[in-house]
Amino acid sequence: MSSTGTDETRVPAVLLTGATGYIGGRLVPALEASGVRLRCLARRPSALESRVSGSTEVVAGDLLDPASLDAALDGIDVAYYLVHSMGAHGDYREKDRQAAANFGEAAKRARVGRIVYLGGLADGDEALSKHLESRRETGEVLRQSGVPIVELRASVVVGSGSLSFELVRALVERLPVMICPRWVSTQAQPIGIDDVLAYLVAAVRLPDRESRIFEIGGADRASYGDLMREYARQRGLRRVMISVPLLTPHLSSLWLGLVTPVYARVGRELIGGLKNRSVVTDPSALSAFSVKPVGLAEAIARAIRHEDQAFAQTRWSDARSSGGDSPSLPETQFGTRLADRRTVRVGVDPDRAFGPIARIGGDRGWYFGTWMWRCRGAVDLLMGGVGMRRGRRDPDSLVVGDTLDFWRVEAFEPGRRLRLAAEMKLPGRAWLEFEVTPDDGGTIIHQTALFDPVGLSGLVYWYTLLPVHEVVFGGLLRGIARRAETGRA
Repeated sequence: MSSTGTDETRVPAVLLTGATGYIGGRLVPALEASGVRLRCLARRPSALESRVSGSTEVVAGDLLDPASLDAALDGIDVAYYLVHSMGAHGDYREKDRQAAANFGEAAKRARVGRIVYLGGLADGDEALSKHLESRRETGEVLRQSGVPIVELRASVVVGSGSLSFELVRALVERLPVMICPRWVSTQAQPIGIDDVLAYLVAAVRLPDRESRIFEIGGADRASYGDLMREYARQRGLRRVMISVPLLTPHLSSLWLGLVTPVYARVGRELIGGLKNRSVVTDPSALSAFSVKPVGLAEAIARAIRHEDQAFAQTRWSDARSSGGDSPSLPETQFGTRLADRRTVRVGVDPDRAFGPIARIGGDRGWYFGTWMWRCRGAVDLLMGGVGMRRGRRDPDSLVVGDTLDFWRVEAFEPGRRLRLAAEMKLPGRAWLEFEVTPDDGGTIIHQTALFDPVGLSGLVYWYTLLPVHEVVFGGLLRGIARRAETGRA
């Protein structure tokens, strides 16, 4: 990728990291519409290729693998750094430091003109939370590379599918009476996702070539409590909020894991950051950019409109780190894959047979024993996993990389095949795959559950659950067949 023309007229070549995440996923179409020449870096290009236009290049690379970055950054004018590992297991701060150092050094070698980084906003004299300290540290590591950095420090982001909005929506919709810990009253300056994207897009052509830090927030200062009250007002809901000073961040995170899509591990990091005020103290972004952020009411109204249309382009849980890392075990530690294979024939064409498969999970459930799947999700939450609360991005469509309850879409061929990779806590790795094949005027539906056990505990887990698998997987396939033949969604 190369750019042509004078400095004033040439089309910038842009590299985007984090394109499978919430912000990055929204930024892709915004950058494509802005006329830049876009390249996206992804560990798994297949998870991204269906989400970008034909003019956007997708290349393979890993920020923890320095050798993979040089080709990705070759010929790039502006590089976006929109990755973090908050949801991952282990020491995510060390991973973030190393990833930022690798990226900064590679960008310097490639003579990149600017790195745009989105961090977190916090003010006041209190010590920063672990998460916010890591975000600040990432910005500093990038600056140490010597490449000019534009760091945008954002307050709470409000948008359909955002972590903050999902939290507020779940609490207000489900709880007529809310017990509110101290962090609910911490002051912030919530900013709508559209305004965050506008700042990010404008940063490409910012004339100043020096490193700068900009604080960005919406037009209003508000707490999480204010967000909940405004959401309730716009939804016509009456809610009682009772403040209590005794709920610790740990207890609060467990509580959020039970009643919201924010599972405990991410909840602990989120709440830890909410002790810090995040209001704009340096308004220079308003003069440096032409963006005029909307207020709280309008940001929430936009998010609600998108939710009502069942349209969330991306969600916070789309980021790979949201499900935690895959077990960091050598391949040799996994035994022979164990499989539960089943087939059924239906008297309909493959497209109709595949319909219920493509729409499985989320609000529709799992066609048989959905309460059993939810029980498994509850156990997963108690173990610090993702549980079942992520649902689906869209009730009718899937793309590779989507989260689907406690699964992630690993492969998807419309009308033919769906493979889901498990992200729940397991003594091994698991997949659930569906495939349809034509059969003399009808269709064969193939359903396969695969499990790679880790040691004895994995084998015990699989064989102990064999009777449950017989009920659940058998009922699941019968439910799919019944819906395919009756045409029910």
